[in-house]
Amino acid sequence: MKKILCVDDDLGLLRLYQEELSEEGYKVILAKDGKQAMEKFKEEKPQAVVMDIRMPIMDGIETMNSMLGKDRQIPIILNTAFPQYRENFMTWAAEAYVIKSSDLTELKQKIREVLGKRKNRRNLDLQGGQHYREKSKL
Repeated sequence: MKKILCVDDDLGLLRLYQEELSEEGYKVILAKDGKQAMEKFKEEKPQAVVMDIRMPIMDGIETMNSMLGKDRQIPIILNTAFPQYRENFMTWAAEAYVIKSSDLTELKQKIREVLGKRKNRRNLDLQGGQHYREKSKL
C-alpha cells in the first residue's frame, strides 16, 4: 500500500484527504505543519507528499526543500489556494502544483501520475543497473 503524507494547517481539509485518499487505497499520514511533516517524513517514508504552502512554524516551501534534501526523488505536490505561487521559482522543485478545491479529482489524478512516474523511473534505474552488470561481465 502506497503511503501519502498530507500536510496542511486546515484540519477539515486533512480529514477530507484522509477519507478520500484512503478510499483510493492509500495509507494516509497527516501533518498539521512543516515541522510535524518532517518528523512523519522521516518515520513513515512516504511515496508521495501533498502539501500546502502557507502554514505556521515551517512553510511548505521550506518543508519541501528539507524533504528534497533527504530524498531527491520524493514527488511533492503543492496543493494551495494561491495560484500566484506557481510563478515563484522556489516552487518549481515540486513535481506538481494543484489549486485547492473541495473536489479532489484533480489532486487524485496528480497523485496517480507522480506515483506512476516514480515507478517508471525506478524500473528504468533497475534496468540500467542490470544493463551495466551485464556489460561489465563482457
